[in-house]
Amino acid sequence: MKFYCRHWYSVNLIFIPILLVMLILNWNTFEVQQNLVLLNLMFLLIHQFEEYGFPGGEPMIMNYVLQGSDIPDRFPLNQFSAMFTNVFTGAILYGMPFFFPEYIWLSAGPMLFNFGQLMVHGIMTNRVMKSIYNPGLGAVVFLHLPVSVYFFCYVIQNNLIQPIDWIKAIIFTVLCAALAVGWMTYVLFASKKTKWVFDKEELLRFDVEKRMSKKGIQIQKTEVKGPIAILQKLQVKLHPNDSK
Repeated sequence: MKFYCRHWYSVNLIFIPILLVMLILNWNTFEVQQNLVLLNLMFLLIHQFEEYGFPGGEPMIMNYVLQGSDIPDRFPLNQFSAMFTNVFTGAILYGMPFFFPEYIWLSAGPMLFNFGQLMVHGIMTNRVMKSIYNPGLGAVVFLHLPVSVYFFCYVIQNNLIQPIDWIKAIIFTVLCAALAVGWMTYVLFASKKTKWVFDKEELLRFDVEKRMSKKGIQIQKTEVKGPIAILQKLQVKLHPNDSK
């Protein structure tokens, strides 16, 4: 478990050639949406490696840049929560739809989530870092978005998706995001005294602090409101020893 928590984003790359071979051998057997779901899952593995492996730097971006954490090596995101939430999201949101192609809303869920990734990487993170690129954006723009656009063009043109499917897809996506990112990352597994601390190598990737310093960007804690504030209160209640 310790090895996998440290290297999950590299280890999981082994599934890309496996999925690729399966896709090539069954391209004409699988439903079109199944082929697109498998492609999207492969792209997710690449996306995760881009975030944490090469060029990497997601721990510092998540904890320091976006959250202003004074202990970015472990809070709120830590090595275990990063592994668990990403693998959970990959298996449930991106992987499960393959087995149920008749439920088009399941396949539409991760395709919608890709646009959320664009908002986070392409707009929110770049705005804070005053940059045009951050780790993960490459896979979003050149892999996730094209497959999502093609997916929605296909299902709409072939009348495979109905209004109720859009509603179900949105609810499914929001629930998965709330559970994986909201609850698991910021509440359940978020502890200042966690033993799952990011390695120094993981923190130094992409030279996040140096890039921010060169641009004269200072990260300061600000009072949060709304859903994040609620999550913080839940985290304190669940981990009371953090304040000791």
